[in-house]
Amino acid sequence: MAMENFTKHQQGIIKRYYQNIDQITWQKLSELVGDLYLAEGKKRDKLWASAVTYMEKMEVPKERIAHLTAKKDPTLLAKLVEELMSGT
Repeated sequence: MAMENFTKHQQGIIKRYYQNIDQITWQKLSELVGDLYLAEGKKRDKLWASAVTYMEKMEVPKERIAHLTAKKDPTLLAKLVEELMSGT
């Protein structure tokens, strides 16, 4: 859909969303950490799949993603989130 199909207000919301997509993705990934600590079974597998998607969006190296998903340790994912938060 072209932007001219939206009101000025809606256009502003859309632009701000895409300007902040990195922060939004980081926040969703950090929320997943807590969910992963509590999840079990198929739900946990689904959450890890979502985490992979968010890490790919944040351009985390594929080797690191593979390592995290192989270990499936929420603590390691939490450390990654801390690193992303600090910008290192």
